[in-house]
Amino acid sequence: MRSQWDCLLQNIGEWQGSFTRFSPRGEQLQDTPTVVSFETLNDHKTMRQTIRRLPPNQPVDEKVLEYSSLGRNILFLENGAFSLGSIQWGPFSEFGAELGLIEGNRRLRLVQMFDRTSQFERLTLIRERLAGTDTPERPPLTVEQLLGEWHGEAVTVYPDFRTSDTYPTVLKIHQENSDRLVQQLTFGAANSVRTIASTAKIDGSILSFDQSALPTQVLLLPDGASSNCPLQIKPGHFFILEVGWLLQPNKRQRLVRTYNDKGEWINLTLVSEEKVVG
Repeated sequence: MRSQWDCLLQNIGEWQGSFTRFSPRGEQLQDTPTVVSFETLNDHKTMRQTIRRLPPNQPVDEKVLEYSSLGRNILFLENGAFSLGSIQWGPFSEFGAELGLIEGNRRLRLVQMFDRTSQFERLTLIRERLAGTDTPERPPLTVEQLLGEWHGEAVTVYPDFRTSDTYPTVLKIHQENSDRLVQQLTFGAANSVRTIASTAKIDGSILSFDQSALPTQVLLLPDGASSNCPLQIKPGHFFILEVGWLLQPNKRQRLVRTYNDKGEWINLTLVSEEKVVG
């Protein structure tokens, strides 16, 4: 298995795109062109990361970072997917994370932030392509594209770097009526299979899973993306932060950052799934 540093190196290059801010209900608020580049120094032992924001009719905002090790708040998967964010949720403090997926010449990143009252406050979608490539952006995700049965493989990595876990997943999604979605997720190894069933209210591009102890919301976004997170984080409840990306009509990735009922970050899971029915 690649080291965390080698996984980071899968992101080398100049990534051109934009940072698009959305309200908690998915309304676009701002879109800023960006260029983010990664280059190695010192025989690949140091990373230089340059972030340039190019707001229209304003000066360029540039930030340069150099580092030779990774913090405790970030984890990578072998293909370069990653998540960076808070390692502990607590009341009265800002909280959030970034989740990044990579596929060929494209990257898709999502930042979910919560305010000091633990309410979901803002969302930033970052769509990027490698300089010199022209892989097109995908259309906004729709409910119809999610319907069906998805079979996948999940790889879970841990902040304490214990051995990763790999196991199958099955996600079944169907529409019960015009405004209700039903899904069933089955995952785990043969001796520890779990099934979670849930229903959501469909409100345009918002799926509201409002029947659980911790109501959550899925936003359907541009470029085949989706955001899944609680509307408010509460003590005593495990929760996830998730980005999804529909790469092809029958191919999807999901990246899931999981927190336990004490608000501690416990793992990061990449799910690669294909639609087999629907």
